[in-house]
Amino acid sequence: MNPKRRALDSSPSGIWFRWNKKNSYSIAALLPLVGGAGLADEPREGIMLYSFASAQAEEVYREVGASKVEAIYVAGGPHPSARPVEALRSFDYVVIGEGEETLPELIGCIRGGGDPGLVRGIAFKRDGGVLITPSREHVDLDLYPPFKPPIFAPIEISRGCPWGCFFCQTPSLFGRRMRHRSIPWILKYARCYSDLRFTSPNALAYGSDGVHPRIDKVERLLAALSDLGKPIFFGTFPSEVRPDFVTEEAVELLARHCTNRTISIGGQSGSDRILKMAGRGHDVEAVRRACDLCLDGGLVPNLDLIVGLPGETAEDQMLTLSLAREVVGKGGRVRAHHFTPLPGTPLEGADPAPLLEEVAKEMGELALRGAAKGRWAAAFQR
Repeated sequence: MNPKRRALDSSPSGIWFRWNKKNSYSIAALLPLVGGAGLADEPREGIMLYSFASAQAEEVYREVGASKVEAIYVAGGPHPSARPVEALRSFDYVVIGEGEETLPELIGCIRGGGDPGLVRGIAFKRDGGVLITPSREHVDLDLYPPFKPPIFAPIEISRGCPWGCFFCQTPSLFGRRMRHRSIPWILKYARCYSDLRFTSPNALAYGSDGVHPRIDKVERLLAALSDLGKPIFFGTFPSEVRPDFVTEEAVELLARHCTNRTISIGGQSGSDRILKMAGRGHDVEAVRRACDLCLDGGLVPNLDLIVGLPGETAEDQMLTLSLAREVVGKGGRVRAHHFTPLPGTPLEGADPAPLLEEVAKEMGELALRGAAKGRWAAAFQR
């Protein structure tokens, strides 16, 4: 039997993670910490653990609301962390933020009949209201494995981001101080894979404070990984890099050590005005320079762009389209999305700017040429 199928059918502890492809990275990190937990594709009796983002929230709430299964329902992940009171309309408990320490403690409390009010980093209903307990310190990544078979995930090498971009949930979930998994621990888990992929808010910020690059530490990491003799995919999906961290030296390192011939660059907009409004901390020229350095070094830039950011004018949107044309014209590619207001961000309640017909048409033409991907025509909103 397939090992993942076995896990879906077995939980000696009566603790279940509601697994799907969209939350597999989160579950991979938490499964090793909850002894005997199984994976379920529907509610089961016992303790049911859900992790979900905003795009899955309505579907999850419907499933839990319609369930006739007697279980204690626990929610975590980006959406419940940002909207715990909302989640508690369907769930018994919400784990807020990082779950590595909070979730095992909460489960122990539930099973032992303890007082959940003593568990830091959760929300639950009490005395007709909602109690949100004090938050926890952020975890040390070296203390926790990034996966447990049969659920594998790219190795998380860094957490947190100091920039606080107005559209991004990372600072509210993981804090504005970057933390890094140390090289010996990364190597330990890398030995379990046939090829190596990583998650990080900015892969080229490894070992740094997220503002000032430490390319020496990136070089040490890549050199150590290269000694394993496995294909390395770094600075590409599911990670990306900030354009202001792309230098000649960084491109040379990636070209020398990595298998990927593409690099994902978070450009976000072709308008300096919008970049400043969004708190990006770089300008459009930094994006151009990063793309040019990649192309000069033999790497294809995959430029991430957001259209429809609040306050974006027709002129701003056309500047973003112009940047997309420019990058594609030089041999790069773009990945464009329409702005989605995410809970827990400064732009949570903001309305997306409408997509210009000309932008939609030309992005479609770029997609037909294989030069663009993404969902720029519509935004998910909650």
